[in-house]
Amino acid sequence: MPSCPECVAREKKKIQEKYEADTPEEDRSRDDLFKLFEDVQVPMEMDKRTKHFICKKCGLYATREQVGDIKSRLNQKEYTKEDRQYDYQEWWQKSKKEKQEV
Repeated sequence: MPSCPECVAREKKKIQEKYEADTPEEDRSRDDLFKLFEDVQVPMEMDKRTKHFICKKCGLYATREQVGDIKSRLNQKEYTKEDRQYDYQEWWQKSKKEKQEV
């Protein structure tokens, strides 16, 4: 059974905020945070007649494909200013031939 992507995202956000508030910055580790994330699961029930999954917590009603689309949308990293600056720096450092090929 898949987990509800919206409920899982909300729970992970709560855990991350609590972790950052309770843990001093020098003691923070991504591994510890990911271990906490592994425990988050909100199983969805399947309606066998319509072949849709239903979340009892938030009421999400979706097919398996829609659940996958929601997960990918929620996990997609936001394109930030630093990303644009890094892309521009990479482009600037390329040779002239490489720039013309693109």
